[in-house]
Amino acid sequence: MANTLKRLGKWASSISKTRYYSTICEEQKVQQSGKTVNLFTAINQALHIALETDPRAYLFGEDVGFGGVFRCTTGLADRFGKNRVFNTPLCEQGIVGFGIGLAAMGNRAIAEIQFADYIFPAFDQASVFSLFIYFLLRKTKCRCCNLPGFQHGSTWVKVRSSVKLPSSDTVVGINLTVEVESLYGVLLNLISHIPVLRVDLLSGLTIRSPYGAVGHGGHYHSQSPEAFFCHVPGLKVVIPRSPQQAKGLLLACIRDPNPTIFFEPKWLYRLAVEDVPEHDYMLPLSKAEVIRLGSDITLVGWGAQLALMEQACIDAEKDGISCELIDLKTLIPWDKETVEASVRKTGKLLVSHEAPITGGFGAEIAASISESCFLRLEAPIARICGLDTPFPLVFEPFYMPTKNKIFDAIKATVNY
Repeated sequence: MANTLKRLGKWASSISKTRYYSTICEEQKVQQSGKTVNLFTAINQALHIALETDPRAYLFGEDVGFGGVFRCTTGLADRFGKNRVFNTPLCEQGIVGFGIGLAAMGNRAIAEIQFADYIFPAFDQASVFSLFIYFLLRKTKCRCCNLPGFQHGSTWVKVRSSVKLPSSDTVVGINLTVEVESLYGVLLNLISHIPVLRVDLLSGLTIRSPYGAVGHGGHYHSQSPEAFFCHVPGLKVVIPRSPQQAKGLLLACIRDPNPTIFFEPKWLYRLAVEDVPEHDYMLPLSKAEVIRLGSDITLVGWGAQLALMEQACIDAEKDGISCELIDLKTLIPWDKETVEASVRKTGKLLVSHEAPITGGFGAEIAASISESCFLRLEAPIARICGLDTPFPLVFEPFYMPTKNKIFDAIKATVNY
């Protein structure tokens, strides 16, 4: 493990010596003063605050008890005890399923999936729970008893848990009957009847997971699966670009009543360094941020890609091109208004992300902006993304959307 972290540090240092700074949203009025920390330390601070301020919060996952692979949970088990910060078996489906049970019993579940590449067995659990909450929060009414968001279930399962909950041996009624009259008048009814609970007892589920390239991860430690989860109604997908953003956004995710997935750019864990306020603060979800003003072209990205895009903007400025750079931060639901306003001003758009170009979330942004800003566009929307191949090992530099690729696309789009 130590050798892996050393290699990661050397690789990150060879890419850039630039610190990654961010701005705080004015609505939050977060003071800029604080200690200079890296991204994994900022995440550790957020988790510490979440556990300290809410006794209902639990943190769990593979190797979480001793600090985790990237040390994001260091010291938390010692501080809050092994009943609230603990390891789980190597079963992603079980980790998220356990988190669903905790959230359904009124707790705040913070589940860690060690690498996003292994999150797919948990997809069914996360998507079904998100749909369930989606309809509960919209006050779906039961046809037989007219209770908001409930329907009497025909299938009964017994749930046991060693965690101290309101009841250690609770019979829970679950009805996963889905009535789909789709395309001809949709009525999707995915609701449960849980006699011992009320709707207002349901709390949050947050799934944390490192994602993206790391320099030597190969196919099973470098993937960017965010677009998969953007197809799930009710599930929020959040990706920070810096330590300051990571702390505020993670606390907002944990305290949000909706299920959230918080993807952490793993090559920023130690590379990204900035001043982070020590106090408790949250940043708004679903609100993009313009981190660089410009007039010639709009650039949209998220996570670690923002650093490369900012470097490309600096190079473009030397050629007389003014770039406006937007950090989306929340992919679902995303801030269309901010992006649309920028594109109406510049007339051009470039989207960049590490995930493969086909079916990536950049395609959704491009399609949406094409519809809403069609008459204002002066050039085709450009996408600089990963390739439609398995993530390579030795050929990673050819796969990645690099600064030079972005810079070339900026010039081509502006000169169209």
